[in-house]
Amino acid sequence: MYRRQLNYCATHPDAKIRYRASDMILHIHSDASYLTEAEARSRAGGHHFLSDKPNNQPPLPNGPILNLAKILRNVMSSAAEAEVGALFLNVQEAKILRLILHEMGHPQPPTPVHCDNSTAVGISNSTVKRQRSRAMEMRYFWVVDQVDNKQVRVLWYPGIENLGDYVTKHHGPKHHQHVR
Repeated sequence: MYRRQLNYCATHPDAKIRYRASDMILHIHSDASYLTEAEARSRAGGHHFLSDKPNNQPPLPNGPILNLAKILRNVMSSAAEAEVGALFLNVQEAKILRLILHEMGHPQPPTPVHCDNSTAVGISNSTVKRQRSRAMEMRYFWVVDQVDNKQVRVLWYPGIENLGDYVTKHHGPKHHQHVR
């Protein structure tokens, strides 16, 4: 990971992160890659940023306030479980960021969390039967409680629009140059 960062800095010494004025509403793009790490582990990623008020359209991307990149500790039994695990980690971080924004005088509506796995979205929104997902880590169902308490809204968006996808997948040099 550090080698990639050093490569980026050497290739683009004048790179900039652009922040736009916004209404200070937290948005999250969550993603996971299933069985891409050693010892059958999965990778979780997230892109947390501030943007305009949530609506049905994807928000205008803004500079990140947090990029999450972690390897999930447990071995996941499906891609959906890996996605729910990534949602769990991203919503945990969102709780802290929501509190900080509230204390700064920016009350938060339910935070929109964009995910590209329809099963994980269904589990989070309780539209998929839990009986089929009994083998999943019980702590991941904390996300369902956060949705029920109106702290977050888990929404499905296509993977091509998911900014959390970048840190979870292995990409070739052409893709890195395009993103840069």
